[in-house]
Amino acid sequence: MPAFDLTTPLGRLRTDLDYLWNDHAYLRLGFQNAHWVSDELVRTNQPWPFQLKQWKAAGIRTVINLRGGFDASFHALERDACEKLGLTLVDFTVTSREVPSRARVLGARQMFETIEYPALMHCKSGADRAGIMSVLYEHFRHGKPIREAMAQLSGKYLHVKQGKTGVLDYVFERYLAEGEPAGMSFTDWVESDAYDPAAIKADFRAKWWGTLLTEKLARRE
Repeated sequence: MPAFDLTTPLGRLRTDLDYLWNDHAYLRLGFQNAHWVSDELVRTNQPWPFQLKQWKAAGIRTVINLRGGFDASFHALERDACEKLGLTLVDFTVTSREVPSRARVLGARQMFETIEYPALMHCKSGADRAGIMSVLYEHFRHGKPIREAMAQLSGKYLHVKQGKTGVLDYVFERYLAEGEPAGMSFTDWVESDAYDPAAIKADFRAKWWGTLLTEKLARRE
C-alpha cells in the first residue's frame, strides 16, 4: 500500500495537505526559482502539478527529480501529474551536504547524454542539488570549463556556499586546486584515486553563520 494513495478523494486530500504544509509547498505557489541553464534545460524548485502542466505547454518533455522521496507526498503528486501529462519522470537522487560518489558523477554524465530534451530539473528549493547538477550538465553536455560552470552554484539561485551546502562548491574547488594544475580533465580526476568523497568532505569547513542560515533558518533539505 503506497504511503500516499491518490485513487480516492480522501487519499488525494491527505496527500495535497501533506504536500502543502509538510513539504512547504505554499512557499512555491508563486515562486519557482526557475532559470534556463540552456535552451534545452530549465532548473527549478519542486513544481506543483499545475506548474508541470504549464511547463508541458512550454515544451518540456522530461522531468528530472533530484530529491528521491519515493514515499513522499511530493513524489506521489509529481508521478501522477507526469503520467497524466505524458511527461517522462527521471529519478536521479542527489544529496546537498555530501560529496557525490564517483558513480553518481559519471551517472549524471550518462543521464544528460540520454534523456529527451527539453527537460526540467528540480530539487526542493532549486538552489543546491539543482546547482551542482547544472554545473555537471554545463560541463558534460556543453563542454564548459568547470571554473565557468560553477556560476550555477551562486546566490543568484539562493545557494549558500558558506553553509554545509558549500561542500558542493568544495568538490569543484578541489579539482581546480589539484586536478586541473596536474593537467587532468574533470572526468579523469573523478575516476582517479585522488577523488575520495569521504576525505574531501572531511576537509571541508562550513562557516557558522552559513550553517545557521541553511540548517536553522531556511531549513534546507
